Amino acid sequence: MTRHDPWLSALRHALQVSVFCAVVAVFTQQIWPERDYVHHLVGSLCIGLLTWAVIEAGRYLVPAAHCHRSLDGGHGWPRGWRGLLLTAVGIAAGFTLGDPLAGWLRGTPHAGNARDPWLTLLITVAAGAAASFYFHARGKAAAMAAEIAAAERDASEAKLKLLEAQLEPHMLFNTLANLRVLITLDPPRAVAMLDRLNGYLRATLGGSRATRHPLQEEFARLDDYLALMGVRMGPRLRSTLDLPEALRSVPVPPLLLQPLVENAIRHGLEPQVEGGELRVSARRESRADGDWLLLRVVDTGAGLPADAEAGEGAAAGAAGRAGGGFGLTQVRERLRTLHGERALLQLTPEPGGGTCALIAFPL
Repeated sequence: MTRHDPWLSALRHALQVSVFCAVVAVFTQQIWPERDYVHHLVGSLCIGLLTWAVIEAGRYLVPAAHCHRSLDGGHGWPRGWRGLLLTAVGIAAGFTLGDPLAGWLRGTPHAGNARDPWLTLLITVAAGAAASFYFHARGKAAAMAAEIAAAERDASEAKLKLLEAQLEPHMLFNTLANLRVLITLDPPRAVAMLDRLNGYLRATLGGSRATRHPLQEEFARLDDYLALMGVRMGPRLRSTLDLPEALRSVPVPPLLLQPLVENAIRHGLEPQVEGGELRVSARRESRADGDWLLLRVVDTGAGLPADAEAGEGAAAGAAGRAGGGFGLTQVRERLRTLHGERALLQLTPEPGGGTCALIAFPL
């Protein structure tokens, strides 16, 4: 949503009214052909712009609660009788003051006596009513568009919160299962892992439930999670987080990268006795349709199944290898909710062994 500029909006409306006045001047010249077009244009502009100015200024005096909702965040058109009263006052002011002003600008203050004042009034009322109806219809349409956009935004936010609520217990259950194994095999490490888990839950579950947060917070959460996994895997897990300063404030959904990291550890690094390295990076890429954010999770683990194809097929194959498709499915759904079909989640084999998980979406 763009920031509303009342002066730019007023200028745009004034230009529209001026074009409308030029059309009205063509009509009035047909009624009074003894005057040239410029004569009628000056009169039409004076009456029309004065009418518009009174209405434009007057609508800002009406409380926003009694106005239609504006799509760009500005002051919308007054609802009900307030809009009708404002239109009537504007037309009266335009007719009363506009005709003398036009005579003064033309240097013929008394030229108005050659015209039928009642017909002039009728034309002014008809033109003012038509222009006001146009702006009223536009304001009402903008209000409906704003309500639809708000409803769609609320639905997307609710869906994102539901997906996040499904991801957090999934991660917690996996960690508790690992903790159960450590309690039997290595109690001191189990205690250290429990302390890390306690700190992680305090930092994440007690935080904001917003549908997006800065990318730096996502990386901070990953750092906590990798520290938690490092207690269990020890030196078998080596990790690197690479986040450029310019991308730290980019908003992303919470828990966007963690399922990919969890998938890389569980299906890539853990099956290897020697473990491996995990690298998470963020980059900005300029494309023909604008800037994109590229997030990569690269591991030197076991790699994808031999029969898996790159792209979506690889993601499905790697997930199905050990039943770990839940996190990838949730990430893909969250990306689709935010960015539609433009977002990408792709798993591809690395040339030297391992897997690269790529998330890409437009900024």
